[in-house]
Amino acid sequence: MTMLDFDRVPSAIGDILIASDGASLVALDYAGYEARMNALLTKRYGQFRLVERADPLGAAARTRAYLAGDLSAFDGLPVTTGGTDFQEQCWRALREIPVGTVTTYGALAARMGRPKASRAVGYANSLNPVAIILACHRVIGQNRDLTGYAGGLDRKRWLLAHEGVRM
Repeated sequence: MTMLDFDRVPSAIGDILIASDGASLVALDYAGYEARMNALLTKRYGQFRLVERADPLGAAARTRAYLAGDLSAFDGLPVTTGGTDFQEQCWRALREIPVGTVTTYGALAARMGRPKASRAVGYANSLNPVAIILACHRVIGQNRDLTGYAGGLDRKRWLLAHEGVRM
């Protein structure tokens, strides 16, 4: 059984849940979405156990700093995601979207060299196990609509406003 360090950070958008394997962050999700987080972790690790530990990898402190306005707080924090090759490519591309900007699913697919894969990019985003850091909230619809976010559109709207994006 895999043991994962786990902590919870209260925030204006609800508790943020973080899990680490001791070397990198493996999950960042929201209270109310535990079933989703646990399903993604089960798919990756099989049996696992979340062990409460204060501030694994400093991720809780970085989360609080981000929420307090330090938008570079997550820079350099190691994450591992355990996805397919395509998902990993998509999630790496998410981390490269600059704070304070948005892109579309189609533009992200094109940047990945797969211009016809916008729906596949959207699906990969829905399975992103490390929210905020792998910035799927910065991906919007072609018509600039806030489409889809595994943590809910209210959180997506809040995160974008927090980062200075005007929609």
